[in-house]
Amino acid sequence: MKKNMLGNSGLEVSEIALGCMSLPEDPKQASAIVDEAIGHGVNYFDTADFYGKGKNEVLIGEALGKRRGDVILASKVGNEWSEDSDEVKWNPGKDYIKTQIHHSLRRLKTDYLDLYQLHGGMITDNSEETIQAFEDLKKEGLIRAYGISSIRPNIIWRFLDNSDISSIMMQYSLLDRRPEEFLPGIGETGRSVVARGSLAKGLLTAEGVSRADKMGDYLQYGKEQLMETLKKLSDIHDSVHALAVHSVLSDSTVAAAVTGASSPEQLRETLHAYEQPVSAEQITKAKQSTRLDRYEQHRD
Repeated sequence: MKKNMLGNSGLEVSEIALGCMSLPEDPKQASAIVDEAIGHGVNYFDTADFYGKGKNEVLIGEALGKRRGDVILASKVGNEWSEDSDEVKWNPGKDYIKTQIHHSLRRLKTDYLDLYQLHGGMITDNSEETIQAFEDLKKEGLIRAYGISSIRPNIIWRFLDNSDISSIMMQYSLLDRRPEEFLPGIGETGRSVVARGSLAKGLLTAEGVSRADKMGDYLQYGKEQLMETLKKLSDIHDSVHALAVHSVLSDSTVAAAVTGASSPEQLRETLHAYEQPVSAEQITKAKQSTRLDRYEQHRD
């Protein structure tokens, strides 16, 4: 498993990361997936305090156990659950972030996070306060690096210009190539992109056509165009799964692709896809066969 430097963090992360949101709630099943990942060289695990009201962090903490020091552990903050309901409000405040880190550390059974990410962001936020919270946590040794998880251009550039973030997590796949507008600029600053949604809800796997038939539209793709596009991609490479993974990782700004798994078998399918060779010519053809849209909102 190849590893890449995550921006300016000094952290080396595996190109395939395990997105933990889809882990089953059963501890034994979750541990089996974590074991499978580590056994194949995956060292980067991404969760959030938002997932299952913290239950996902508990699962990861239990599954990692004494192997905590062998992995890069990332979580996210900013979505505040109501104690009495499923209502969620956005809270990027300094006090909230500095309180929540201790809850995440407790659930994850660790005394530090390698990467702590703001789980969203709005242009109306007091970003100076948010940035100060992360900087304080770095000085206190509670986190090694920080980043953001956002698809909003104005938030991305605000943090690139005014903070020491190491990474930006954003949705990026062959069916959602909007981030390509920003990849060169992000790379020039020495930061990395962490790609999520690279399999486009399973559309870019062996089950893609059947999923597309049930799903219908996807982003700017109508059902007919989606089916046609998947057919074109399958003509380019025997494994659309492999084509999807390698197309995202082909850009040097992308340090890792975060992929979820609800079973060891599902994870093995992605790892097998990663191990299959995909040529630069095939990636070029894949991009010629897909849309290149742009973000129209949140630009100012």
